[in-house]
Amino acid sequence: MSGEPDDHAQRAVLLAMRALLSDDHNYERGVAALDELVDRTVRERGPAALRDVAVALSLALATAVERIAQDQGLAAEDLVEVWFAE
Repeated sequence: MSGEPDDHAQRAVLLAMRALLSDDHNYERGVAALDELVDRTVRERGPAALRDVAVALSLALATAVERIAQDQGLAAEDLVEVWFAE
């Protein structure tokens, strides 16, 4: 994969986010849909495609964190530390 996610990876990221952020807020159904998306990606396109989706998802998350941090006047790294602290 080059620097930019391909169309399949971008579409998979959108589907993953929609699954987890569904209107009915049904966590279990969202996770099941995400599991199916991961399984289908590996089955139809192979492990390299799953890596591409993981990279695209990470890039999308980082972009969202940067926007939120900027809105709150924080450094993105600091916000990540707060959100993902163990």
